[in-house]
Amino acid sequence: MAAPLRVDLHNCADEPIHIPGSIQPHGALFFLSDAGLVEGWSANLATVTGNEPALGQPFGTLGLPEAATELIEECLATLEGDDAPATVAALSIGGREYDCVVHAHMRRVLVEFEVREASIAEVAQFAIKAHSSIDRLRRQRSTDGLLESAVRQIRDFTGFDRVMAYRFRSDDSGDVVAEARRDDLVPYLGQRYPAGDIPPQARRLYVLNTLRTIADVGYHAVPLLGAQGAAPLDMSFAVLRSVSPIHVEYLQNMGVGASMSVSIVIHGRLWGLIACHHMEPRRVPYSVRMAADVLAQVIASTVQGIEAREDAELVEHAAQVRTSLVESLLLEEDPLEALVEHGDGLLDSTHAQALVVSQYGRVVCRGVDQALGEAIVASLPADPHDIVALTSVKEWPDAIQPLLGKWVGMLGLPFDPPTGAWCVLLRTEQIEEVAWGGKPDKTQAGPLGERLTPRGSFEAWHETVRGLAHPWEDGILTHARMMLGELARVSNARRAQTESTRAQLLAMLGHDLRDPLNSINMAGMVLERTDGGSNKGTLGRRIQSSSNRMQRMIGQVLDMSRIDRGLSLGIDLQPVDLAALVEDMVEEARLAYPTIVYDLHTAGPAFVLADGGRLGQVISNLLSNARHHGEPNQPITIRLAAQDGVAVLEIANAGAPIPEETASSLFNPFKRSSLNNPRNRTGMGLGLYIAQQIVREHEGELDYRHEDDEGGRVIFAVRLPLAPNAG
Repeated sequence: MAAPLRVDLHNCADEPIHIPGSIQPHGALFFLSDAGLVEGWSANLATVTGNEPALGQPFGTLGLPEAATELIEECLATLEGDDAPATVAALSIGGREYDCVVHAHMRRVLVEFEVREASIAEVAQFAIKAHSSIDRLRRQRSTDGLLESAVRQIRDFTGFDRVMAYRFRSDDSGDVVAEARRDDLVPYLGQRYPAGDIPPQARRLYVLNTLRTIADVGYHAVPLLGAQGAAPLDMSFAVLRSVSPIHVEYLQNMGVGASMSVSIVIHGRLWGLIACHHMEPRRVPYSVRMAADVLAQVIASTVQGIEAREDAELVEHAAQVRTSLVESLLLEEDPLEALVEHGDGLLDSTHAQALVVSQYGRVVCRGVDQALGEAIVASLPADPHDIVALTSVKEWPDAIQPLLGKWVGMLGLPFDPPTGAWCVLLRTEQIEEVAWGGKPDKTQAGPLGERLTPRGSFEAWHETVRGLAHPWEDGILTHARMMLGELARVSNARRAQTESTRAQLLAMLGHDLRDPLNSINMAGMVLERTDGGSNKGTLGRRIQSSSNRMQRMIGQVLDMSRIDRGLSLGIDLQPVDLAALVEDMVEEARLAYPTIVYDLHTAGPAFVLADGGRLGQVISNLLSNARHHGEPNQPITIRLAAQDGVAVLEIANAGAPIPEETASSLFNPFKRSSLNNPRNRTGMGLGLYIAQQIVREHEGELDYRHEDDEGGRVIFAVRLPLAPNAG
């Protein structure tokens, strides 16, 4: 047989505890091939059977008691695939009582003889107590009550000094949530044990084989014998399997003489553990241990029932919240107001404490400071694809972490990404005083260097844990995704309705309003020409100015609509002398605004393939921006030059740099910096947006920069490719 590995700090997590190559000494073992031939045995087998077998010997020639032979025959007959379930029989060999346990794993049949000190009558009494315990457990209505009852019942019928119920967290650390103990023992109730106390391979075995016992922590392991170089025996399901020396040392440091653990497995995961400790060696009969194992299965089933009931209540409540919210969203003009109106239901159904909702840059908060709410929204991803769930302050972007305060848990639902719409639920920090079962540090330096050493002290070691919120439960995450889907559907429906309404409005603007405006404009011209020096002439000019402004606004809205729908602006490219076009636009501006100095510099003709009307629209917008936003009484500079096959037009005005947060959105429509601007009260923030689209359709570029010379200048530059064969 292959020798077991030495366990140290570097390979503990890989320790092959399922193939220890030895057993505990309160019994003996041999194992057979699936043909019923002996492949190996424990070194103490002869003390039980009276003789040592030979490799390849048929099991029928070993002289075993008839009950043991029948179990082996049954196991071989029922072998399906690689495994067969365990069966047990009570035997008397050489004046001693044994529990004979037979099972098959990996196409090998394991036959174990475990010494039993209790009589059959005593075992029967244990079974009666266990049956009574099962009935009590099934009547429990809460998880806490269930585990408290379980530790009392198991201690009563097994006789251990201490029985504890662990419940594991999502990080695999475990809390002692219930305890029944001898009065003189130090309580462990409320202590937490780190995930490292149960390495991954041990956790796997706890799930596979839900019961493990150590009859005497101070035992000396009995080695297994077999053919040299043969595959080691997998003892995952063996009752006599020897345990890790690290775990033995761990228990010895706790002052434990014997232990038994029973796994609580739910949905294939180690949910909890019943840990039994005795201060002296103790052998619990196999049938009593199996009763404890059945009890653990009853616990698991009952927990599933309790959690299923709680989940059903949450699902029902969450569905009511979603239905009510959707009804309001379909009727309410403002989605944010509808979300805030249903804030109580949203917070209650998600176990959150604050709500932040946003759309189109507007942020509404409930239960949290407005400035923090805006900062949280600003920190959210720009292109979200799913809900965002955070439970630790360290998971947030670095820039916002100092601002969060107690709000460290976040569940963000991006229900309409194109409009920047979020529904954000917040949870507060859960400052927790953790009483660890000893300081959770298992390494120390020894004479041979660093090695893994189980804690020597298990007195409560207290730690204050900060920066964490209660994790978002699976049921609440499911509810959140369903709510996100409902919100997204409503948003899409509202957007479709808005698009239809907008199309009707644009049709009205483009057709029904333009004709009356043209008539008003012509009437203004008539008034002005009829009597240019009277009040009628002044009134006529005002009418023309207002109607022209309305025409421009309508044109901008129509252009934006075409851009949003992915349509071009109808560019008709012809050779255009950009220098002549710029001179015409500047001359027009000089006539309209005679008090403003326009400093024009051109270097001869610069022909480009362009739509003269659309390009004039760009130049007009840039001149208008320079006029409205430049420093008063300062000239506006216009420079046009051709270089490297590109015509470069720059329009500059005196002024300070545009703030970075504003510069980043200069070419966005309806930007806040343009709306209600005191220097341009009728501006809608569409001019630069449309100008950029026009330049792009000319295969050119429009950008902004600031230069510090001449007291500071804001410069917008248009770059267009020169027409082929341009001079």
